Amino acid sequence: MRHYPVFLDLRDRRIVVSGAGETALAKLRLLIKTEARIEVFGARPIAAIVALATAGQIVLHDRALTPGDVAAAALFYAANDEATEDHRVAEIARHEGALVNVVDNLEASAFLTPALVDRDPVTIAIGTEGAAPVLARKIKAEIEAMLPARLGVLARIAQAFRPRAELLPAGRPRRAFWSRFYDGEGEKALNRGGTAAVADRLESLFAETLQNAGSANTSKNGHVSLVGAGPGDPELLTLKARRVLHEADVVLYDRLVSGDILELARREAVLQETGKTGFGTAMSQDAIHALMIDHAARGHHVVRLKSGDPAVFGRLDEETEALDEAGISWSIVPGITSASAAAATMGVSLTRRGRNSELRILTGHDVKGFAEQDWQSLARPGTAAAFYMAKRSARFVTGRLMMHGADAKTPVTVAFNVSRPDETLLATDLQSLPQTLSDADLPGPAVIMFGLAPRSAQAALAALPPKHQAGAA
Repeated sequence: MRHYPVFLDLRDRRIVVSGAGETALAKLRLLIKTEARIEVFGARPIAAIVALATAGQIVLHDRALTPGDVAAAALFYAANDEATEDHRVAEIARHEGALVNVVDNLEASAFLTPALVDRDPVTIAIGTEGAAPVLARKIKAEIEAMLPARLGVLARIAQAFRPRAELLPAGRPRRAFWSRFYDGEGEKALNRGGTAAVADRLESLFAETLQNAGSANTSKNGHVSLVGAGPGDPELLTLKARRVLHEADVVLYDRLVSGDILELARREAVLQETGKTGFGTAMSQDAIHALMIDHAARGHHVVRLKSGDPAVFGRLDEETEALDEAGISWSIVPGITSASAAAATMGVSLTRRGRNSELRILTGHDVKGFAEQDWQSLARPGTAAAFYMAKRSARFVTGRLMMHGADAKTPVTVAFNVSRPDETLLATDLQSLPQTLSDADLPGPAVIMFGLAPRSAQAALAALPPKHQAGAA
């Protein structure tokens, strides 16, 4: 991030603009929305800029800028439509201590003006480091369409109510109050009865929140949400998972949860990795239980964030049982499991009439080591299974399946880092699986899709003898 976004207090500050043509006018249309004192220097100003001066919105000097004109200015814009003049006035402004923006000249500018979504006092700034202004405008249009036109009205009313809201207990109760207001209660009241109805609803929400906080303080216990983070792509999070993650006081996350998803947590939230690595060092399950219980017992909303779905090899039952024993309330937010995401990338169905009526979800190893399965039934033609945590046990799995009669040419797909930018699919067959994994030597989590081939590999499968086509989708 080269340009750090900030919101600068411009009340009664001085902004100087050099230029009195169309380029300067485009900047002035934004600047006059601030509470700054704006001075424009430029000979032969266009009519629209003269009109702004006549209306008292700017001070216009009908001449070129000279040394001393930028003294004590907070910001300076060079907008002369002429590179030589822009360079001259920018040097003056730098010498006199102002932050300088030279319009359409990234390297000469100390700051950039972002695309703005204005719902005063709510302001959303969109920047692309000067790389893609058209994209910034596209994002601006999408946000404009998404936000209620009267959001600013709600924010102004809420601003006046803030001193009263400060009487609510800090932390989760206060956040819950404002969440309910902005998640729909405020807008519904505004549509129903205008600003008076909004004020009434704020009072009733305040009373409800205060009462609930009083009840909650009796036990002092918070809540634990066991949330599925999906396979890694933040766009595959459920809406509920996003909301809960944003509300959390504490996030206890697994090693495989992507950084893009952690970015969605509140900035104030405590984030702690509870890493588990197959056949490697790991935080003990008892230690994870203790962390959840300790934070929740202090009244915090804890999110136990698990890669994939918490109910698939996520030790969910152990964690809910520990929370029950400690008297801590909990809820589950399911996530997309890696097998589903892998099948989507492969372009195939996990089940298909005439091929397989079931999908088995298995683990390559458990607490005792390589996991034993019902190999005889798995070896039957047409079987489809997803092996999780099986990279290191691939040779063991291959040997067991072939020992029990599985066809050596049964298609197998290994999906690495499924749904992430570095996602990789390896299409192979059962007998070649261990060597394929060894040759690829790819890092990251993988799910082995036994009996399933990517759609792109089906043409090659169709040329094989029928007994080798059991997994064709």
